Amino acid sequence: MARNKDKPAPIIEPRCLTLQQAADYCALTRSGFSAWQKQGLVPGPIPGTNRWDRKALDVALDKASGLQQPVVVNEDDPWEVWRREKAAREAAKTRGGQAEPSAAAKRRSRTAAHCPD
Repeated sequence: MARNKDKPAPIIEPRCLTLQQAADYCALTRSGFSAWQKQGLVPGPIPGTNRWDRKALDVALDKASGLQQPVVVNEDDPWEVWRREKAAREAAKTRGGQAEPSAAAKRRSRTAAHCPD
């Protein structure tokens, strides 16, 4: 599909930044950015690279500014239930014992006890 010549091409902001770009993004000099990195205010480069993740910088700056919202876990969320049960099964395997029955299994046994045939 041909691009509309009247409409400018979208600007693609890179996610991975060089040291200079990361410093510019934070409105710092390179040495100022390095100082913030040593203080733990911003993360280091992506492991094995000399590039900084723009999103990781955003998260670090939000946290440093007090903008990070606390994570609220919904205990009834199916994914959370699955995650807890999986962790319990894996822990039981490493101990060589039996895993505690899952929440679903407990509900089934309670239902069976209250609903005679």
